[in-house]
Amino acid sequence: MDLRIGIIGFGLRSALRREVHRPGEGSRITAVCDPSERARAEARAFAPDALLTDSLDELLASGVDAVMVLTPDDTHADITVRALEAGIPVFCEKPLATRLADADRMLETARRTGTRLYIGHNMRHMPVITLMRRLIQEGRIGEVKAVWVRHFVGHGGDYYFKDWHADRRRTTGLLLQKGAHDIDVIHWLAGAYSTRVAAMGALSVYGAIEDRRDRSEERMFDWFSVDNWPPTSLTGLHPVVDVEDVSMVNMTLSNGVLASYQQCHFTPDYWRNYTVIGTEGRIENIGDTSGGEVRLWNRRHRGYAEADETFPIVKPEGAGHDGADTLLVAEFLRFVRDGGLTETSPVAAREAVAAGILATDSLRGDGSAIEIPALDDDLVAYFARGQVEED
Repeated sequence: MDLRIGIIGFGLRSALRREVHRPGEGSRITAVCDPSERARAEARAFAPDALLTDSLDELLASGVDAVMVLTPDDTHADITVRALEAGIPVFCEKPLATRLADADRMLETARRTGTRLYIGHNMRHMPVITLMRRLIQEGRIGEVKAVWVRHFVGHGGDYYFKDWHADRRRTTGLLLQKGAHDIDVIHWLAGAYSTRVAAMGALSVYGAIEDRRDRSEERMFDWFSVDNWPPTSLTGLHPVVDVEDVSMVNMTLSNGVLASYQQCHFTPDYWRNYTVIGTEGRIENIGDTSGGEVRLWNRRHRGYAEADETFPIVKPEGAGHDGADTLLVAEFLRFVRDGGLTETSPVAAREAVAAGILATDSLRGDGSAIEIPALDDDLVAYFARGQVEED
């Protein structure tokens, strides 16, 4: 019997609908909630038999087996908590929340109600990341000691500075909104969470652009074009632009690994470069999608040298983010049916949020290091067991 899935927020991330709505194959969309008439019209065209509403209460009462929260970041916490309180399993898009207290409240509610919570950190399923993690786990570079990440956000002006993402009241900042993915990956590859962060950043380019307008009735693909270049030529930015367009954070992890993350929203190219250095070598990706490769150096060289080994990045079958979205949704649906451990983790999502939020506090302060408060040990243990109570 198909799982009945409710979609809350039928915007850009609702591209996941293609992985969810497969009547007769295990799941189908039976309800969609969105305040936008345009979004509901698009939902009607895609799933004509689904309930369409602007009322969250109506969706939660419609008999869905699970919901997917795909709304703007600042709404994740309240919507997720309401669904959990109703006993309905939740897929919450990343970042988990924009405030640390909200993230902790979401995890505490999931435990108290015993309702399953899943977080949409799809990069844990991306081939470039799973390949690098496998090489690390196989001991190919020894013990990890440092992780460096550079994120060239070439579409930053179009993706993040023409809608609500540019307003820190909605996102906290892009070091959280965009960086939550990468911070989570750093933690996953290094095998530990950040305990202390220090950051610097600035609104270097987009703050000087005076052409602004309300695009609330538009979608990103209404204005996106690779011809929108150079960044200083962009028009129609969001009326409020007060998030940083370049930022960098240093992290100390609980196992002694040191990590750094740099993010820039006005580069000409768009990709992530991960470098992981261990006691017996290092790995680095060139390109982060299929067709790229991961390079490994494990011998000593004089100056620059070609990699000692190379590993192609191979896309699995599936769509979205190099096949990661297909794997992500499949894992979520399996989790709704059967429970158990998953590659994504609510605790890991909280730790990525904590690092991103406190790094933003650091860069907007004097750049001093800030300690990250730890979660309650019993709460950590609950999620480590796969969201089941001890016998």
